[in-house]
Amino acid sequence: MRGQNDPHGRTIIARPPTVGQLAARVHALAARPSDWWRRLTFDETGPVRVPLDDPDGPDGPDGVRLWLTTWPPGHGATVHGQVSTLIAGELAEVAIAADGVTERPLRANRVRVHGGPQTFTNPGPAFAVSLHAS
Repeated sequence: MRGQNDPHGRTIIARPPTVGQLAARVHALAARPSDWWRRLTFDETGPVRVPLDDPDGPDGPDGVRLWLTTWPPGHGATVHGQVSTLIAGELAEVAIAADGVTERPLRANRVRVHGGPQTFTNPGPAFAVSLHAS
């Protein structure tokens, strides 16, 4: 053996995680608030993005970026993640089309897959917390 993971000497190419793998990671992490709750920051002037560092590297062992966002009431922003879930509070996805603007409420603990950047807003009376991955 050549000291490689592959006994045939083939080069192993690291592949980015699939959307399904991202969704599974977000779902599992959302279920463990003891791993991230103490890191939340609440600011009434606008959304706060809180990166979640992985002990195996800056973007984790598989290149995944994970972060939490806290959303004050009445504020919104665009998120550049592939997968997200609402953990607490109220959050709506804003869609702008030729026939107008629509807001689609998100349901807590449901993992959503996005085709590109998404705009969210907090229509509720309290802070909202969401978890994202890309």
